[in-house]
Amino acid sequence: MSEREIIIGIDPGSRHTGIGIILKESNRLKYIYSAVISPAPKASLDTKLEFIFMELNRILEEFKPQTASIEKIFHSVNPRSSLILGHARGVAMLAAKLRGLEIFEYSPNEIKSAVVGAGKADKHQVQAMVRVLLNLQGETALKEDESDALAMAITQAHHTDYSRCYKAGS
Repeated sequence: MSEREIIIGIDPGSRHTGIGIILKESNRLKYIYSAVISPAPKASLDTKLEFIFMELNRILEEFKPQTASIEKIFHSVNPRSSLILGHARGVAMLAAKLRGLEIFEYSPNEIKSAVVGAGKADKHQVQAMVRVLLNLQGETALKEDESDALAMAITQAHHTDYSRCYKAGS
């Protein structure tokens, strides 16, 4: 991996998919972009997945990241929710793979440890540290899905030297 790398973090969901893009230059991190992809709430699942795929492709084309980071799948109490999340996650991974990106996966605890220093950190702690690490103190508040996606990108930036052991599918 090079000294200069654009990394996208993707927090997939069928209702809201968070996107966070950062630049890692040597040991510095710089915020580039973040957004939430939100399909129409009453749309069918296939229409939502198509919308996520198309929007993610547009973002990937615009920012041209080299690496993608995505949260490892977790087991929800509700099997239907897990299945739908898996669909959104698969669409996000496919969009990244079709663009030639390396995809890395991290567990929620790995992400919290990389960003906050504690695997049991709560969402507010993660959001606060994302803002500090990316020097966003004066900026408007990030949506939760944006900060989660940026946290995934930060995790990949911190693991760049040995991240191939976390590569998706390994």
